[in-house]
Amino acid sequence: MIPTLRGVGVTPATGKIQIDRYSKLSDKGVSIAFLDTTDKFQGWKTEFAAPGSWLRYNQVDFGVRRPKSICVRAFSQSGGSVEVRLDGLKGKTVALVNIPANAGWNTVEVPLTDFSEGIHDLYVISKGKGKVEIDWMEFKPSKLKLPAVLSDGMVFQRERPIKIWGTADKGESVQVRFSKNAFPDGVKGGKLKNTYTATADENGKWMVTLPAMKAGGPYDMEVNDLRVKDILVGDVWLCSGQSNMELTVARVADMFGKETAAYANPMIRYVKTPYGNDLHGPKEDIERMNWTSLTPEAAQTFAALPYFFAIEMYNETKVPVGIVNSSWGGSSVEAWMSEDALQAFPKNLRERDIYNSDEYKALVNRAGGMMSRFWNLSLYKGDEGLHAPVKWYESGLDDSDWEAVNMFSNQLGSKNGYPVSGSHWFRQHIRLTPEQAGKDAILRLGCMVNADSVYVNGVFVGTTSYQYPPRIYKVPASVLRNGENLVTVRLINSGGRPGFVKDKPYCMAIDGDTVRLSEQWKYRLGCEMPAGRGGVSFQNIPTGMYNSMISPLRNLTFKGALWYQGETNAGRPNEYEALLSAMLKDWREKLADENLPFFIMQLPNFMQAHHQPVESGWAGMREAQRQVTLKLPNTSLVVTIDLGEWNDIHPLNKKELARRTALQVRKKVYGQNIVYSGPLFTTASVADGKVILSFEEGTDELMPVNELKGFALAGKDGRFRWAEATVEGNKVIVSSKDVPQPVKVRYAWDDNPQDANLKNTAGLPASPFQVVLGE
Repeated sequence: MIPTLRGVGVTPATGKIQIDRYSKLSDKGVSIAFLDTTDKFQGWKTEFAAPGSWLRYNQVDFGVRRPKSICVRAFSQSGGSVEVRLDGLKGKTVALVNIPANAGWNTVEVPLTDFSEGIHDLYVISKGKGKVEIDWMEFKPSKLKLPAVLSDGMVFQRERPIKIWGTADKGESVQVRFSKNAFPDGVKGGKLKNTYTATADENGKWMVTLPAMKAGGPYDMEVNDLRVKDILVGDVWLCSGQSNMELTVARVADMFGKETAAYANPMIRYVKTPYGNDLHGPKEDIERMNWTSLTPEAAQTFAALPYFFAIEMYNETKVPVGIVNSSWGGSSVEAWMSEDALQAFPKNLRERDIYNSDEYKALVNRAGGMMSRFWNLSLYKGDEGLHAPVKWYESGLDDSDWEAVNMFSNQLGSKNGYPVSGSHWFRQHIRLTPEQAGKDAILRLGCMVNADSVYVNGVFVGTTSYQYPPRIYKVPASVLRNGENLVTVRLINSGGRPGFVKDKPYCMAIDGDTVRLSEQWKYRLGCEMPAGRGGVSFQNIPTGMYNSMISPLRNLTFKGALWYQGETNAGRPNEYEALLSAMLKDWREKLADENLPFFIMQLPNFMQAHHQPVESGWAGMREAQRQVTLKLPNTSLVVTIDLGEWNDIHPLNKKELARRTALQVRKKVYGQNIVYSGPLFTTASVADGKVILSFEEGTDELMPVNELKGFALAGKDGRFRWAEATVEGNKVIVSSKDVPQPVKVRYAWDDNPQDANLKNTAGLPASPFQVVLGE
């Protein structure tokens, strides 16, 4: 009798591996334990008594990974061998294992040849003269691994050599096969080789460099037994920074919802790098990266600026566009810098060293989570509005003795002039017609500081946990009533002044109708709390994000990089130029592209405007960004001074920002002869107390205006005063009767220089700047 084992199969219902009791799967591959001819378990071994004896193992599922080698633990007194065939006694031979004589129980590993993935019947056949006893055999998969970014749907940079890299067993041969229909650039014969090979080094690392290719796809690539599908070749852009580089398409739906809901383009691919802030050193790989093709559904999770920029680039070039977005809201520039880049900034490296302990980070995060839970639990227990006999969000509550307040009062939520942390309750009624009350509605409540829970007619309709997202809550028709409808807001702040952000929509939208909420609310404090204690923002610790979110990308090739960061550093503008310059130089070195173009998004206008010239951290940041682009080659400044919103650090108009970035790219990367920027200041001279400003040729066709605003002059006392300015041809003449001997000039120097209006005839604004005259 020839024993037959049931083998290993995949259970369709669960997708899990089902294993025979005499076999096992390990993390090393498929292991098989043998039986004797009576099909009874006898110490996990079987005996091949004569040449030609064989054993069949049915339907072994090797999945999608081809095994690399076979290990056999066997004994033969006189020496022998076994042959492993697939799918029949005369099937394909994949291994011949020689067992040495009188060597005791020995484990022999031999490589497999011509083995394909999937399900196979295995035949183990005795071939030598002597008797062979086998304890077990194991099929070991290759340790070959590709980095997460080299995955299905990805985009390679066109017209540049393409690096393929990864890890494998030491000394393992790696074979890379790329689609034969790809078009290499400048390769003799115009065709790729069938196979490109490499051998894993002592550390298991390997790399293959493919020839530069022309734009095209989709292609497939095989690396040994791994396959990467749906690859495009086009232009790949690295996008990085903080929250304005992360702000999603869904968040700009008020301005662009209709067009983003209708646009699809399979030639645009997007991938977001997972968050990481490892302080131990540069990482080789990233946990996961999922390239996504642009569809209306997927677009909502794309970052808005890269989304619109990719469309601009595709419309311009008609080649595939890949976006790699490595950004994290609230991050500092230091976090994106490597240890090498920070050598000139030892204080930052010492800060890194303080937090360079996984145990400490875990304790801090755990403690912060516990503190947050305890604070919220105490708030819940103490909040009268949640525990009163009639809850404060219910329609039956008599709020006639509540305080009447204006939602935008600067005394809102304060006691004795000081802000109160805790829960703050607001109630007001709005009136709906029978027709309005019969339809689903959208309740818009602008933005609030900080967290809120909202009820309509006593029914919970939504919550938001922090300040910045717009409050957009769906209200079913079943909740609404003809006539009076109660809107209740439970607003929570753990520090600072609670409030509603002004100049945002506060209304109920119903099928084209808009019912506006009043600025007047009924108010009562629900629970006063001590201010919450903030934790450590690990995303701001130096080197962390470079190590985890940039270093693993260093073998990719990019067309250019977009950088939108600076809000977190705005309190330290004097440091920023040196930090950003060091970061850009280091990225170019690490990415092996000393000419990599960088496009820096200048900080937009934000916060309140001032009526008199002031010092401004945000203006200082804009000047630092400008100075970087003046001193480092292949860097460009994208001016956003008119695209901000005074009451929102995340302005919505990312489409115009993308268009302006694309203008810079068309000029600086693709060499087009276009007006790519607003007036770029170059030189200043003084004549008869007047300052004469000149601008870069090609940007200096200045737009005439009735009154040019935003200029200020300072004399030797250093005090700035508003100045008169006029456009005269392609010059700007600035003067002030209060500053007869000017030594400094500034333009648009404010957090929110809303009146600054110097533009060229292309409608592009001039960057804010300052200059010391005579230097």
